[in-house]
This record gives sequence, C-alpha cells and structure tokens, in this order.
Amino acid sequence: MTRPALTVLRDLVPIRPLSQLEALRIAELQADQLLNLSGIKAPAVPDSLIESQPKIEVRRMRPWPVSGATDWAKSTWVIVLNAGEPYVRQRFSLAHEFKHIVDHRVVSVIYPDLPRLSSQQRAEIICDYFAGCLLVPKKWLREAWTSGMQNEPDLARLFNVSREAIRTRLSQTGLTTQTPRCRGLPGRYQRLGAATPSQLILEIAV
Repeated sequence: MTRPALTVLRDLVPIRPLSQLEALRIAELQADQLLNLSGIKAPAVPDSLIESQPKIEVRRMRPWPVSGATDWAKSTWVIVLNAGEPYVRQRFSLAHEFKHIVDHRVVSVIYPDLPRLSSQQRAEIICDYFAGCLLVPKKWLREAWTSGMQNEPDLARLFNVSREAIRTRLSQTGLTTQTPRCRGLPGRYQRLGAATPSQLILEIAV
C-alpha cells in the first residue's frame, strides 16, 4: 500500500531540535521528494500537486486579511488563500502553507527559539524556503540557466512564480550573488493558534 505523501515527508524529519541549516536542508529534501512522488519532472509545478493531496481543501477568498491561513477542521486541512493577490503569489502561499501542515505536529520541537529568531519566525523562514524549493527546484533552475535563459522575466514565466521568487532562488542556488530579501515575516500568514480561517470568514462576513 502506497503511503500518503504527507506521511513520507514527515518521516524525513528527525524529531529533535534542528539547526537552521539542518531545517533548510530537510525542507529542500522534502520538496524534492514530493516532486519525485508525483512524477513531475519539469516546470511549472501545478497547483494540483498540493490541492489533490488527501484531506486537504484549498479555498480562495476575497477580501482576506493575510496571504494564507491554515486550519484543521472536520478531519480536513483547510488552506485559505488571498484571491486578491497575484496568482503567482497565491501559488507561493499555497506551497508555504503546505509546509506548515507537514511540520504541524512537531514544529515546537524541531524549531526551538534561537537567540535572534523565535520559533514562529524560524517556521516562516523554513516554509518560505520549502515553497521556493518546490516551485523552483535547484536542478531545474540550473538547467534553465545553463541553457541560456538568464533573465528574471523569462525564468519567472517558465516556473510560473514572481520575479522576487526567481531572484531569491538564483541567489540561494549560487547562480547570482544578490542577497535575497526574507519574506518570512510575522503578519503575512495566519498561523495555527491564532484566528482560524473559520473565525476570519465569520469576521469578514459580519
């Protein structure tokens, strides 16, 4: 019997405190494994890779106060995306939120507070990194770059992501030297333990 992808990805994580470097490496390994399990071998990664996972429901809402939110409701993970944001940003938020689901059971164990980063800030950074690795895998980006596609607009169209995401991945993979701007900032995503998507829906409807 084939194990669910979510279980396979969770099994890649050692249940102990991780350094930030370890956490980044595991996030990339998980992204690569998810692509391998799905059989996707070339860009752009379809939204259905996540939307078709068992017990995951994706909703797009407008207005919506944050880029993405995740909640466990009625035996289903509900990911709510901000439909008012550009589609490429919604794709990134979807992948970001999926990583939160992967980590949910052990997030406080594997991402303890560090001197300059809280557990929540670490989780946001790791989820951003996972999203980048999933939508713009290192191998695919290097293949495109070495084939001669070396400008951000063309690469963004190929991978169906924002120019900012491409710029960040080019830096992370060593193809450029520009320092990427971190997107994992509090307030951009609604985390578990705060207002849930259901509560936010009620607030917006009133």
